[in-house]
Parts: sequence; structure tokens; C-alpha cells
Amino acid sequence: MKKSILVLISFLFVFSSNAKDTFTSEQLIEKAKTFVAAKNARQQPNTTIKEIENYISLLSDDFIDEHVKFKFTYTDKAKLRKDMISKLKDEVIRSNIEINEVMVGANVVFIKMTESGKVKPAHLDKAIEYNKTNIVSLEFDKSGLVKHIRRHHG
Repeated sequence: MKKSILVLISFLFVFSSNAKDTFTSEQLIEKAKTFVAAKNARQQPNTTIKEIENYISLLSDDFIDEHVKFKFTYTDKAKLRKDMISKLKDEVIRSNIEINEVMVGANVVFIKMTESGKVKPAHLDKAIEYNKTNIVSLEFDKSGLVKHIRRHHG
């Protein structure tokens, strides 16, 4: 009998500690909105290093940012920061991200969003216009930071 009670208490402890490691649907949706807002803020005509640092602050130290279609992955904050700062040389005429749909799972959010804008990259002579619907999944660690981004480009 004592063993049964001990096992039951152990299970309750494990399940209650696991419950604290997950976020509610509302929390995950809010985290998705925060991520999209930070992503959008780092791609504006008046973007500064402050917006880039805000975006990077949402990522865990061991994050993975995977661009599935292009088979490209970031795993180094210093490299990501350097590349984002380099893009400040581009002329952003306009940029906008609109969330179309959000789906949540256990510490993961799937975001269907439309990204549109007009940018003249520093290395090109003309501006590029884009309007694409993309799907992004965000997996969160126990502290609520993004640990894995999967970008499925439209």
C-alpha cells in the first residue's frame, strides 16, 4: 500500500512539474504576436540596432532558425546579428507582416502570415517588391524563449 501511494505521489509530482513547463494557448498566441511584431520592426525604413537586439532577445542561446525551402539554418546569435545589421544598408521602402492564422500545440505555435514590402537591397540597382504567404513554426523552451524556428516560404 505504501508503495502504491509513493508511486501515485511520484506521478502527481512529475505531471504537475511538466504542466508548469508548458504554456497556455493564450500565452502561445501572445508569444507569436510578439515574435511577429519584433520581426516586422526589424524590417522597417527606420529600423535601428535596438529593434534587431529586441528580436534576438526572443531567441534562446541554443536556437535554430531553419529556412526549410532554402536549406539554410542559423544557430549563432553573433552571425545572425551581424547579418541583420548588414541589412540596415538596404533601403526599406515599406514592409508589413500580417498574421492570417495561428494554430497552437504543446509549446509550439504555427503562424500563417503574409509578408509584403518593397526593398532596394544595397547590392542591387532596383527595388524588389514581394507579397508572400509563409508558414512559420516557433518552438519554445521552458523559459518561453524561441528555441526552434522553421520557416516554410510560400
